Amino acid sequence: MTQYIGILTSGGDTPGLNAAIRGVGKSALGKYGMEVIGFRDGFRGLAENRFLRLDGSSLAGILTVGGTILGTSREKPHRMLIGGKEQDMTDAIVENYQTNHLDALVCLGGGGTQKNALRLREKGLNVITLPKTIDNDVFGTDITFGFDTALGIATEAIDRLHSTAHSHHRIIVVEIMGHRVGWLALAAGIAGGADVVLIPEIPYDVELVAEAIRDRVRSGRHFSIVAVAEGAMSKEEAAAMQEALESKAKAEDKKQKQRAKKRIEAIESGRINHTLELAHQLETFTGLESRLTILGHLQRGGTPSAADRLLATRLGSACADYIHAGEFGVMVSARGEATEAVPLEQVAGRRKLVPMDHSLIETARSVGTNLGD
Repeated sequence: MTQYIGILTSGGDTPGLNAAIRGVGKSALGKYGMEVIGFRDGFRGLAENRFLRLDGSSLAGILTVGGTILGTSREKPHRMLIGGKEQDMTDAIVENYQTNHLDALVCLGGGGTQKNALRLREKGLNVITLPKTIDNDVFGTDITFGFDTALGIATEAIDRLHSTAHSHHRIIVVEIMGHRVGWLALAAGIAGGADVVLIPEIPYDVELVAEAIRDRVRSGRHFSIVAVAEGAMSKEEAAAMQEALESKAKAEDKKQKQRAKKRIEAIESGRINHTLELAHQLETFTGLESRLTILGHLQRGGTPSAADRLLATRLGSACADYIHAGEFGVMVSARGEATEAVPLEQVAGRRKLVPMDHSLIETARSVGTNLGD
């Protein structure tokens, strides 16, 4: 019997999403004769039953296109804004899954999507996910699609900033995406030859960073490139955040938990201009003119790299194979040149941090890159 599958993209847009949609769709249609529909705007489209049929013509020409033809949103099935109020739309999602006679639901997304997919799995839906994010922080996979493209963009930006930093004898601070993890900033910093790389996993001491820059000046190099993950914290900020997180974890009642949450929010809101303040601090401590460049959403846009197209297509094709084999409640992860079906229970709620013994950390230190510690 014909199998019917639905696809949606959730969370932030990422290069390679269309390649993954195409990989799932063309394999499902051509290899297994499945019927495929795509839900618009993530879980909201599934809750509202807004979809389009994905056939050969709709999948043609999208391999090289950035973004997602389906649209995306950060809506959660159990906390969706409807009429100005948050509502649990899980039952509506289950009903639409059944109404469309789906045999499987494919969710393309990052860490939040894995958690939401697991919730739907626990409601009885046949769910399978693919890992996407430029942050490369999804647990259980070697790499996520979107990362390679963003890495190329961030590296090129650092390359271009070298000339102006050198010409004007400046410190150029480059803010790179990465709220919780430093994979992108670390890799781009090494590839772009940044002199300092600051990531969330390693709280930094601004005076040590300034001293490293002064050392460069003393050796005749009157400019420096500082690559900063947006979530990088000073040692003082990291200690305050850790204390607040521990207070939240140890909270014995709702009141204590709310106080801890407010403290966490206060620390985060106080960091809105964190990278700009860091640039000012370095200017004060070193006497060198400092300039800030924030790459922002540039890193998420544009044509996906060849590596991301290959990865997304490979994972998408494998996804169709797993659906045909009846393997659900899993994420299709990249393992070397192969794929692996990792249970969502092992993925949801976990984050892949940069380990301190990782080769990238060792490489950065070996070539003299200052990591703020």
